[in-house]
Amino acid sequence: MPLSMAHMGESNVIKKVGGKEETRRFLENLGFVAGSVVTIVSEAGGNIIVNIKESRVAIGRDMANRIMV
Repeated sequence: MPLSMAHMGESNVIKKVGGKEETRRFLENLGFVAGSVVTIVSEAGGNIIVNIKESRVAIGRDMANRIMV
């Protein structure tokens, strides 16, 4: 399922990152790679704040739809 459908506070393992090559590379640079654990911290105005690799990152819902957990 896409990361945007995951529940707040639960840890999920990233299975796949989709999208165009430049989008995948951008997300990989932020730490969104297969096998990483990601946790949704909060959602506000279509943006999602997640914990990944001991960092907090805000991404848009469209980006979260490309990350499969």
